[in-house]
Amino acid sequence: MRTGGADREREWQRPWLQGLLCGLMLWLVGTAQADEPVRVAVIIDDMGDHRALGERTVALPGPITCSVLPHTPHARPLAEACYRTGKEVMLHVPMQAKNGADRGPGGVDIHMDQTAVEQAVADDLAAVPHVRGVNNHMGSLYTRHPGNMRWFLEALRAEGDYYFVDSRTTPRSVAGQVAQETGVPALDRHVFLDHDRDEDTIRYHFRRLVRLAERTGYGIAIGHPYPETLAVLEEVLPELAEAGIKLVPVSRLVELHGQEEENSHE
Repeated sequence: MRTGGADREREWQRPWLQGLLCGLMLWLVGTAQADEPVRVAVIIDDMGDHRALGERTVALPGPITCSVLPHTPHARPLAEACYRTGKEVMLHVPMQAKNGADRGPGGVDIHMDQTAVEQAVADDLAAVPHVRGVNNHMGSLYTRHPGNMRWFLEALRAEGDYYFVDSRTTPRSVAGQVAQETGVPALDRHVFLDHDRDEDTIRYHFRRLVRLAERTGYGIAIGHPYPETLAVLEEVLPELAEAGIKLVPVSRLVELHGQEEENSHE
């Protein structure tokens, strides 16, 4: 009787061999991941109100992403300057906050009907040239409401091929889930750099961003055009390449990881 096939099958089922094969697969996966560069994106929010700080932001080394508030005094020239220097432009849409803070010109709140939301999105996009994506300014109330976020993201999708970054101003945000449902490419912010404007604290949060990216392959940080934040970024951004970290526009991370993060919401 020929038993070679059965013997080979039993051999493959032996625990030591299964363990060896599992280890080999993990090594191969780890090798493939090691070949991929670690990437980070840095978004500077709230651009448009202050010309000098905005110009200093534009002068930062590398492809940071500039998020510009609509209908602010310097929104258009700063967006144009970002674009000319190879920096990606985002629209920083004001959204209603839980504490009732004034969100500034433009934007959306939960009392607006769908038509008003659609008009606000169109007007805000028209106010800032070269926009590739959108993130929320404030929004700790608005991003918690699925219906309102659906109207907003459907309006954004109707206007063109834009991505959305949830600034995560509340842990109760549903923006990522609704983006998945409406087909808008989206990612979440991972690190805020400057809740505290102390330079040492900003450096600490930048190191948090790097450590996160080294663990997961990528990370997104949000900062603001504060003198302290800009001083730290002028210092640390040139050091990224030496550490094996690649600074990229947000759109590159959306392209690489948007589906991956969408799946994490399931």
